[in-house]
Amino acid sequence: MKSVFIGLALVVCLGVPGSARNAGAAAEPAWNMNATIIEACSCPMFCQCYFSTEPAEHKSADGKAQHFCRFNNAFKVNQGSYGAVKLDGAKFWVSGDLGDNFSDGEMDWAVITFDKSLTMEQREAVGAIVGHIYPVKWKSGVTTSEGEVSWVASKDEATALLDGGKSAEVRLKRFQGMTNDPIVISNLKYWGVSKNDGFVLMPSSAQGYHVGAKPYKFTNSNGFMITFDIDSKSVASAGATGSTY
Repeated sequence: MKSVFIGLALVVCLGVPGSARNAGAAAEPAWNMNATIIEACSCPMFCQCYFSTEPAEHKSADGKAQHFCRFNNAFKVNQGSYGAVKLDGAKFWVSGDLGDNFSDGEMDWAVITFDKSLTMEQREAVGAIVGHIYPVKWKSGVTTSEGEVSWVASKDEATALLDGGKSAEVRLKRFQGMTNDPIVISNLKYWGVSKNDGFVLMPSSAQGYHVGAKPYKFTNSNGFMITFDIDSKSVASAGATGSTY
């Protein structure tokens, strides 16, 4: 993957203090996004981070206890726009680590990887919206990259690969419920989005981020798919200001 500069709009959303960003909020165009995520993390099924401010405990090579949530979220936009910029079909990837405790709203680090097919305007639009999907602080900031995102899903399994799996991967398989329909957790909030269709539980057989200074890989860990809606009107109504990356 190659680091890329993704323009002023993403810098404004992800790189300046909230107060300064609020001053220019009136200039932000109307936007909306309906997208589906193939998502996995290092926590056991189901990720306790949705009910706690401390991720699951993991044992290091020397036997010491560590708390972290290292994740890969592969997005496919079903329908969306940011002003005049169309986002239908756009694919992008968010990897990172929530850290050992995020009770203060501060996570560890994150990387946004844009599919190579996205234009500069689409990357700027996605970056602006991602700041509202995950309205948190990141200790190490957010870096950006580009790559080739492949994304395939059915009710039984889902696979997302970044650069054919060389850079990152998420492989999910549906857990058997009482019927052959997926198990779904409903009425649980997903970060800053206004609406979701439920967490479709699909444990991860493998998920990992294989590049950069902090690579990782986990097997038999938490995984799910989720389809969500978010738009500028609902964010304004909720008083959200976007991420303070």
